[in-house]
Amino acid sequence: MREAATTSLIVEVFVQADLAPQILALVAHLPVTVVSEPVMLALAETASPQGIVAVCRWRSATLDQALPGGGAPSVLLDGVGEPGNAGAIIRTADAAGAAGVVLTSGSVDPTNGKCVRATAGSLFHLPIATDVTLGEVAASIDRSRMIFAIATGDAAQEVGDWLGSVPRSQSICWVFGAEAAGVSEEARALADVQVRIPIHGRAESLNVAAAAAVCLYADAARLHGKLG
Repeated sequence: MREAATTSLIVEVFVQADLAPQILALVAHLPVTVVSEPVMLALAETASPQGIVAVCRWRSATLDQALPGGGAPSVLLDGVGEPGNAGAIIRTADAAGAAGVVLTSGSVDPTNGKCVRATAGSLFHLPIATDVTLGEVAASIDRSRMIFAIATGDAAQEVGDWLGSVPRSQSICWVFGAEAAGVSEEARALADVQVRIPIHGRAESLNVAAAAAVCLYADAARLHGKLG
């Protein structure tokens, strides 16, 4: 709620009468309706709500906003339907200094309640483009300012080895697919490079959110001259 309250997206807030004063202070400048505990339970999606619910407008970003180039990375989620994974990736993208996130058609709606909670406020920090086709991405992006890298377990090249050869001025759009199906053939055709994260133990693979964290932080190390 603290992150949402700093934006102009909130339309109305519902609170319980016994809400802590410091939380009420966050929304004092907004239209607030006091409700009973049963009403709050009906409004909220969680079993134990925190006593405050906000109605927000949603503004989907444009591709230019989510994939601006200029050195910073971006993320493209190709059919990632699990809200917890998508939300965790948005949170990681924010923490790693990414410029924006794109969710293709067939991916989860980032305003899904579980996804919103998994972002831990990062939903309000980044431009997020939704319901985008890969054809629209291919048609609108200047490859001189953005290259597309797919993280996939069957790639020949390791992510760290490849990143060491990429100039710091070059923006990378990291492409991640659904947990089970992986990256689609259409997304693979869009990619400039495919890389893999080395597995040194006995695990078969990484969760997609964990894979995104590895790639984005390795990229952040490249951008800040700390790779290797």
